[in-house]
Amino acid sequence: MAIDARLTYLENEILQADPIRLVQLLYRAALAALGKARIHVREGKIVERSHQISKAGDIVNELTLSITRSQGGEIAATLVELYSYMQTRLQDANFRQVEEPLAEVETLLTTLLEAWE
Repeated sequence: MAIDARLTYLENEILQADPIRLVQLLYRAALAALGKARIHVREGKIVERSHQISKAGDIVNELTLSITRSQGGEIAATLVELYSYMQTRLQDANFRQVEEPLAEVETLLTTLLEAWE
């Protein structure tokens, strides 16, 4: 029951959110996935690690697709490059099964989230 209530709350929050709030929610979800992935790296849980890294990558991809390049100018171009770099680091972390690239992406996303807030 508690899980259903939490999912309902999250669904309502997403449906009622303005675009800025949606970006913030995406950043938080990516950060949560990265935190779990880092734990799984330490614990040697390959499948779980890979799943969480993929989840973070999917979110970064969604953030990339949400950029309006025609209106964003230099900031939009820079964000696209930064998201691309993050994707590369996530792939590196998954391939090498190491935590350092995950920590780096986590720091980058945290900084961006702070800017959006």
